[in-house]
Amino acid sequence: MTTPPATLIVVDDDPEICELLVDYLERHGYRALAAEDGVSLHRLLAVESPDLLIVDIMLPGDDGFTLCRDIRRGSDVPIIMLTASADETDRILGLELGADDYLSKPFNPRELLARIKAVLRRARGDQQLQHPARARLVSFGGWRLDRMTRELIDRQEQRIPLSGADFQLLQVFLEHPEQVLSRNALFELTRGRPAPPLDRSIDVHVCRLRQRLGEDAHYHQLIRTVRGAGYVLTARVEALP
Repeated sequence: MTTPPATLIVVDDDPEICELLVDYLERHGYRALAAEDGVSLHRLLAVESPDLLIVDIMLPGDDGFTLCRDIRRGSDVPIIMLTASADETDRILGLELGADDYLSKPFNPRELLARIKAVLRRARGDQQLQHPARARLVSFGGWRLDRMTRELIDRQEQRIPLSGADFQLLQVFLEHPEQVLSRNALFELTRGRPAPPLDRSIDVHVCRLRQRLGEDAHYHQLIRTVRGAGYVLTARVEALP
C-alpha cells in the first residue's frame, strides 16, 4: 500500500513566498497548502489534518506566536516557525510556546526541507513507538505528565504548564529512563540536529526542567548529573489509563 504524502501548511502573508514554498515542497513529494493569516489557517484546520505547520512570526492579525500558543492548547501537530528577525528572543519564545523548530529568513529551501524531514521523522517515530512515555498520561517519580495539554501534575493535582522546550526535553528523558544521555545526545534528540561546538544550552534547559519538578539546587533526585557523561532520569516510567 502506498503511503500518502505528508500534508504541510505554509502560513505566510507574502503570496510570493507561499507560492514558491508550496511549489518547492510539492516537487519534493509533499502535499502543500497555503494560508495568509490566522483566519485562513483556522479555516484549513477545520477541514484538514496536517502533518506539519510552517508558520511565519510576522502575520497580520494574530502573529505566529499567538497561533502557536492557540494550536498547542489542543494539538501536538509539529510546528516550524519562520522569522526575518535576528533577535534570539524570538527563537526562544517560539520554542517555549511549543514550536518544534525555528528557521531565520532568508533561508535556503534545502535547509527548510531538511528540517521538515527531521521533525516529521521524530513525529512519526513518536506515533509508532510503543513506549509508556507515549501514553496520554505518564507517571514518574511521583509526578504525572499529560502529553495532550503538556502539563505536569503533582500529588496535589496541581497542573504546571510546560514550555515547548521543557516538554521536549522531559519527553526524551521519559523515553530513556535510567539511561545516561550525553549533552550532544539530548540536543540532537530534542532539536533533530547535532549540537553546535561548545553549546551548553542543554545545561540551561535541564536546570529549568529541574525547577519545574521542584528539584533542590544541590540535590537532584529525578534528573541526576553523571559527571563527564551527561544526565540520567532515575525514576521508573509507567503509562496510565
